[in-house]
Amino acid sequence: MKITASPAVLVAALVLPLASTSLPAQDWAKTRLDDSPRHHEYVHLKHGDRTVDAFVVYPEVSSKAPVVVLIHEIFGLTDWAKEMADEIAAKGFIVVAPDLLSGMGPKGGGSDDFADQDARVKAVSGLDPNQVNADLDATAEYVKHLPASDGKLAVVGFCWGGGKSFAFAAHRHDLSAAFVFYGPGPADVSSITAPVYGFYAGNDARIGATIPDTTKAMQAAGKKYEPVTYEGAGHGFMRAGEDPGNTNPVNKTARDQGFERLIKLLNGM
Repeated sequence: MKITASPAVLVAALVLPLASTSLPAQDWAKTRLDDSPRHHEYVHLKHGDRTVDAFVVYPEVSSKAPVVVLIHEIFGLTDWAKEMADEIAAKGFIVVAPDLLSGMGPKGGGSDDFADQDARVKAVSGLDPNQVNADLDATAEYVKHLPASDGKLAVVGFCWGGGKSFAFAAHRHDLSAAFVFYGPGPADVSSITAPVYGFYAGNDARIGATIPDTTKAMQAAGKKYEPVTYEGAGHGFMRAGEDPGNTNPVNKTARDQGFERLIKLLNGM
């Protein structure tokens, strides 16, 4: 499915390397996060000889809630990733966002330990996929068994995290749903059990070009896969659409439509 986010004439699709995506200062995201009324906390999740730090947001609800594991972009666990976790929690979900760079920093820290964006991109790009899945498993086990959890578990990822959310759906079989924001599918989809919902940008041929093959693979394997493309939007539109410095109004439209779809699907699990 393709959604036209603006009636304006659309520019040609651009093929951009992942690391070239700009990531300006995120003071706006931190301000929104600081103003949130919801309960935030950091937890340390141990598995084997590894410890993963994770950011947790609880909704203000009177009953048990579904849980969401949020996988950050290639830029690590940024203020925007935490702010997005807070926005999803505001709709009635417990959200946990693990810092997959935990312990990988120059001084043994996580995402905040790196000198600059390029260093974080390089570090995330070099993460062992098996370690990533193990970290996500530890996160899922923690959040799924919280007293406030109703046992339903979903995963959502953005950019690099979008691809990892698709891969996690192939790895873990107790997911109620997987949400992939502008990330590619795994080579083998045969083990996927949860429905997968894709959110893609029209001006992102690097990722968009992979959708037809992923669709064919999912159909051949009898899996549920529903991709939606927001025409005119660029890669990273969920973040860019919130950024006050965003120069493409279509990104905001795509962001709003994408968020509305995400929450509707989460509520339907």
